[in-house]
Amino acid sequence: MRTPERRPLVLEALVAPALAPGKHTVEFNFTYDGPGIAKGGAGVLKVDGKEVASRKIPHTVAFLFPADETLDIGVDTHTSVDDKDYQVPFRFTGKLNKVTIKLGPPQMAEADRKLVRERLAAAHD
Repeated sequence: MRTPERRPLVLEALVAPALAPGKHTVEFNFTYDGPGIAKGGAGVLKVDGKEVASRKIPHTVAFLFPADETLDIGVDTHTSVDDKDYQVPFRFTGKLNKVTIKLGPPQMAEADRKLVRERLAAAHD
C-alpha cells in the first residue's frame, strides 16, 4: 500500500500592502498542481482586479484539519499564519459585504480517493 509522505504543517502567507480605506474587492486564486494528494500550487492575491502578491506553495495539507481549525471569515480564533502579525483571537472590525467561494473540480486520482476512504474507515474502527 502506498503511504503519503508525512510533512509538518507549514503555513504559507502572501504579503501585500495595506489597503487604503474604502470599499475593495479582494480575490485569492489557487491553481493546484494535482491530481494527487498534498500537491503544491500557485496562489495569487488580487485587490480590485490588480495582482498584489503571488507565491508558489510547495504542498498542501494531505488530509483533514482538526474540527476546531476551520475556515474563518472575519475572525481568527486559533492559529495565526504569523504570530508577529497578530495574536488570536483576532476579530476583523470592518464590514464584509459579500464572501464568495468557488470550488474547482476534485483533483484526486481514484487510487488516492480509495486511500482516503480506507484511512477514514480505519480511523473509525
